[in-house]
Amino acid sequence: MVIGTGVDITEVRRLRRAVDKWGRDFLQRVFTEQELENAKSRGSLYQHLAGRFAAKEAVFKALGDKGLVWKDVEILNDSEGRPYCVILNNRHKGIEVYISISHVKTYAVATALITQKIK
Repeated sequence: MVIGTGVDITEVRRLRRAVDKWGRDFLQRVFTEQELENAKSRGSLYQHLAGRFAAKEAVFKALGDKGLVWKDVEILNDSEGRPYCVILNNRHKGIEVYISISHVKTYAVATALITQKIK
């Protein structure tokens, strides 16, 4: 059963400006340590982070949970490179989150589909 869907598009330069302005404080407020560690190994740091930012926004929209914060949503990649989402802090048990991320030099876009876990 589908619980919700969400989509978001982010300008890469806007994310870069936020990092330039607020630095590590911004990064640590929005991204988990594992997300930041994974981003260091990417060819285009800001495109990668913009994609994760858009994915988190898409998940927020799909869930509609106003109590969810940035670091409750973690976007990682599996061994094949596919992005996946983990909801942390024991929130939203019993759901599956499917995400897709794409980016070009100037934009990153992500979609999220939330379903109920099949038991």
